[in-house]
Amino acid sequence: MKNRKGPAPSSRIFLTRSERKNLRNICRQYTRPYREIFRAKLILELNDNPCIAEVACKFDSNESTVRRWRDKFLGKGRLKSLGDAPRSGRPIEIDAASRCEIIAMACGKPSEFGVAFRDTWTCDSLHARFVELYPDRQMSRTAIVRILNQEGLRPHRVKMWLHSPDPQFKEKVNDVCEVYLNPPANSIVLCVDEKTGMQALGRKHPYRCTAPGRDARMDYEYIRNGTRKLIAAFNPHTGDVYGEVREKRTAEDLLEFMESVAQLYPDKQIHIVWDNLNTHHQGPDQRWSSFNERHDGRFHFHFTPIHASWVNQVELFFGILQKRVLRHGIFDNLDELDEAVIGFIDYWNLHECHPFNWTFNGYRKQKIKKAA
Repeated sequence: MKNRKGPAPSSRIFLTRSERKNLRNICRQYTRPYREIFRAKLILELNDNPCIAEVACKFDSNESTVRRWRDKFLGKGRLKSLGDAPRSGRPIEIDAASRCEIIAMACGKPSEFGVAFRDTWTCDSLHARFVELYPDRQMSRTAIVRILNQEGLRPHRVKMWLHSPDPQFKEKVNDVCEVYLNPPANSIVLCVDEKTGMQALGRKHPYRCTAPGRDARMDYEYIRNGTRKLIAAFNPHTGDVYGEVREKRTAEDLLEFMESVAQLYPDKQIHIVWDNLNTHHQGPDQRWSSFNERHDGRFHFHFTPIHASWVNQVELFFGILQKRVLRHGIFDNLDELDEAVIGFIDYWNLHECHPFNWTFNGYRKQKIKKAA
């Protein structure tokens, strides 16, 4: 009886057209694991050359490896057999209860878990408290960091958030947006507010201007030279600003400021947009009713919702003033601060005066169309 040459018919690989196409696609995927690409090339080669020894020599492998993947492919799996079988992996060291406890502690306040002083969680304090509460459980600081990262928890970070509790929030916002976008005829709209706490800060050491490759430098030590308050009225339709710098912001100061506003616009109906500061309301002396009577009822007051100063457009101008004049300003006395603030307002009105692009239309079903 003659010896049989070549592999047995049951050990020969015959690829279908779709299998050959899929294997070639695997070989062209550079982001695929190399082990899967290597196995796909083996199967393609065995389809053309069934000799185990020659295929092993071509791919610089051993015959047992080639034979093992041939037999796996000829099994029930075919293409699915080229992947790795699921592995048990490393035994779990941190049980589900410990993991849930870490997540619960990170999502709660330290005081809820027996921390005597007011604290904000850090990885170190979280680890220390967990070890105190559960001394029989093994938990490293690295494991806590890994758990927090997997859950997207950062208990040491706090973002400021403000929500208006005003029950008439939508109604007040709609009222303010109406005068912004559709002002009444023969009227002017002014956004009024006070900017308090403007400090005249001097410096103990000279300011160093910027230079190529070096930022400007300012020493951290400062000298307090007093504070000022700015009362300003911003016209949202033209961008004009009228402001007065004062020592205080009492009701009398505000009444004097509003008298000046009345003289600036003697023939106009004036719509005032401002917040809910106590001096903006009537008070026991009915200050604004008597004020309006003296000016023939030309003033109409619109109040922004509580905790919603962003609705008042003068706050946008205050932000520009803070960034360009006050933040890095050096003022050796109050006169310099007064001159800088009023000087910037004059410069703004002459050179940079413009309305802001107000796109918020309020909470109406139909958007308010800006008057032509």
